Amino acid sequence: MKIIDLSVPMDNQAKEPFPPKIEYDAHEKGAEQAAEILGLEATDFPDGKAWAVENVTLTTHTGTHVDAPWHYAPFSEGRKARTIDELPLEWFFGNGVLFDFSNKAPGYELQVEDFEAKLQEMNYELKPYDIVLIRTDADKNYYQENYVMSHAGVSAEATRWLIEKGIKVMGTDGWGWDIPLPLQAEQYRETKADNILWAAHFVGKEKEYCQIEKLANLDQLPSPTGFKVACFPVKISGASAGWARPVAIFD
Repeated sequence: MKIIDLSVPMDNQAKEPFPPKIEYDAHEKGAEQAAEILGLEATDFPDGKAWAVENVTLTTHTGTHVDAPWHYAPFSEGRKARTIDELPLEWFFGNGVLFDFSNKAPGYELQVEDFEAKLQEMNYELKPYDIVLIRTDADKNYYQENYVMSHAGVSAEATRWLIEKGIKVMGTDGWGWDIPLPLQAEQYRETKADNILWAAHFVGKEKEYCQIEKLANLDQLPSPTGFKVACFPVKISGASAGWARPVAIFD
């Protein structure tokens, strides 16, 4: 069995708009903390050292994470949208299908015909509860200033098409699922059209689905099908997303 890590690290140096803030307390600080709690002296611990601890400040959308329907809108399919802790675990373990769009330019908006062409190349038909992964190679720019602008996005029409195929979980190695937000804003200023801003996300108002954002290492997958994906989100009460460490599992 081979397991491939599909996540980016939580890192102070990441160039996403909302990076984590990680404070590292070394073992000496741990001895001071433990001594204060236990009524001892830090020097009572061997070499004056105890535990190492990190304090992390971040959003639920920092790093690799799974978006819940609640992230897109307060309602989905005519009822209250579910939060990350309310979703069935069965959604987050299933057959993986890799769509390699690394040849598409940053900012390109993927259409239904792009997906259909790839499926024809793969000789594969999507099945309900497959976990769809979109490769754009944006993760290679995770530490670069242009990271948020470096991915191809998925159109609302293609997102809706995937959901109609029975897909509940779909992910990208880009910062977001839609085309980069600054491009959306530019298009909106030019046209004032009401189907531009966050259009693919807002499909979640009509149909319940989850996105994985900021995947990584999709270029390491040896084949586009024939593997399992596990991408269980952290259980956060009432949250719009949960951090995850997705993996691809090959026999």
